[in-house]
Amino acid sequence: MNGKNKYSEETGLELIRSSRKTLALEIKPDGRVIVRAPLHMSQRKIDAFVEDKAGWIEKHLSRLKTAQAAQNGINKLTDDELQLLAEKALQYIPQRVEYYSKFIGVNYGRITIRNQKTKWGSCSSKGNLNFNCLLMLTPPEVIDSVVVHELCHRKEMNHSNRFYAEVLKVYPEYKKWNRWLKENGPAIMSKPGYPYDNS
Repeated sequence: MNGKNKYSEETGLELIRSSRKTLALEIKPDGRVIVRAPLHMSQRKIDAFVEDKAGWIEKHLSRLKTAQAAQNGINKLTDDELQLLAEKALQYIPQRVEYYSKFIGVNYGRITIRNQKTKWGSCSSKGNLNFNCLLMLTPPEVIDSVVVHELCHRKEMNHSNRFYAEVLKVYPEYKKWNRWLKENGPAIMSKPGYPYDNS
């Protein structure tokens, strides 16, 4: 990655200096790699940081290309197909919620099934649960991992170490299936015809 024109449109690397205190990397949906650095940090330190993160950059760019290729080749779902998925989810997911709530030792409020653009599930402060109907296109283990994730928010409304300890206590394979969802989610989320956002 060495070279005079490292940070240019041609290379896909862009350097942005600001009043921040630390170095950071960001990969945009179009494949651009943004390097964010403090105003007065030496170029040498920035270059060394980028070199050290070369593997991370390559891995995430590869994942991005795979997701984009999958999206380009996917057949979009019709409104009727989405409605059918929602009906199936309404029959299946509440059963899994009831099952795991007993193990976790929590109660919950209303369960809603939606066709969301960005999230697989959510839990409100009142305990109402929301799940994406597109979960029905994933393995049952993935659905369970999302159900457990949201139910554990009834104990911890955050993503702290304590929260993940609760999740893993009930669902030891959570990390495996969460990884599956991160890797395959972009293709599934693109089916209704909108871009995938994993934030």
